[in-house]
Amino acid sequence: METITYQKLIQDIIESYAQKHPQDNDIETQIVCDTINNHYLLLYVGWQQEKQIYGCPIHVDIKDNKFWIQRDLTEDGVASQLLEAGVSKENIVLGFRSPFNRQFTDFAIN
Repeated sequence: METITYQKLIQDIIESYAQKHPQDNDIETQIVCDTINNHYLLLYVGWQQEKQIYGCPIHVDIKDNKFWIQRDLTEDGVASQLLEAGVSKENIVLGFRSPFNRQFTDFAIN
């Protein structure tokens, strides 16, 4: 897969998750796709009465033709969805794990 395909793939995964998990009217769902620097995020922002709501359940970067999963609070897992789409484990880095602990996963270290 080339970078353009990677960009489309992660955008599709984030959009699909956002559609399956809608927030209420006071909380805005934001999909952030920085295709120049290859940063992709799903954000929830808003208010519930006097409490500010801000959450980032998904944050993925594309660096050196690899998916760097910086944050994944999804039930299915972004890595699983990437694998199902045909991305090899060597092209997925679990960036939310420490560099030391990455060696104990089946995924790329860096």
